Amino acid sequence: MWIAFAFGSAIFSGLTAILAKIGIKNTNSNYVTALRTIVVTIAAWAMVAIVRSFGGIAQLSAKTWLFLILSGLATGASWLCYYRALQLGDVNKVAPVDRSSLVLTVLFAMAFLGETGQLLYKILGLVLIGVGTALMVGRPWRRAQAEATGPAPAGTATSGARRGHSWLIFAIGSAVFAALTTILGKVGIAGVESNLGTAIRTTVVLVMAWLVVGVSKAATSLKAAPKRDLAFIALSGLATAAAWLCYYRALQIGPASGVAPIDKLSILFTVGFSWWVLHEKLSRIALVGLILLTIGTLVMLL
Repeated sequence: MWIAFAFGSAIFSGLTAILAKIGIKNTNSNYVTALRTIVVTIAAWAMVAIVRSFGGIAQLSAKTWLFLILSGLATGASWLCYYRALQLGDVNKVAPVDRSSLVLTVLFAMAFLGETGQLLYKILGLVLIGVGTALMVGRPWRRAQAEATGPAPAGTATSGARRGHSWLIFAIGSAVFAALTTILGKVGIAGVESNLGTAIRTTVVLVMAWLVVGVSKAATSLKAAPKRDLAFIALSGLATAAAWLCYYRALQIGPASGVAPIDKLSILFTVGFSWWVLHEKLSRIALVGLILLTIGTLVMLL
């Protein structure tokens, strides 16, 4: 059953990136993160109400609260990095780096959770994922230099002045914090109804996101944000809520080193939608990288 929930998480995660990319075009990335989190939080607590798990709050231990809060903070940091990277770079470049968090997740699961079974498969899978990610990303510093000297329209999201290779820095930050999120969430979700745990974590993310908005004064972006963008941001939030509810249910009943690889297959949906909706094309080398990344993920499921 955990496999079905993990695949559900992958599908909705793939939709999230595309919807967010469309909505983030003309709006500050920190503000987009905060707006999306409102939608996710409402959806998460609505699910808690449906399954009637409010009573579980009183039974949470101090350790559970600590790890749920830490997991929420890691998630908030990951989101802030991810949507900034998404605003600066192409989806089919940012997503592979973000999904490479699987490498760190498995290493952390082995080191801290004792999930060391089938070590040979895991090592092989990690190598394939690492090589595949490198091929998909290519050489961003050279691409950035070419774009900076090219005739990019001033003020656009793809101009060299804005992109450079800073999107890569934010994407790597997203991957690191995403890996921490999974490990902390695995510990925090133990013995807690999964929907309740997700709602508590999301509330932490909501508070963190709006604190960042307040510090950066990004709320002024609301007046300039087109209604169409806001609609896609809301849809992205709903997709994220669905992905989280599936993911943390899978994480609760399945191994972290098994759930994470399936969830990372969302890269297939992300790249597919980026080609179909955003017309972002893959080079042959990047396609080989995607194949290797996918094979590596499937090998780890063994």
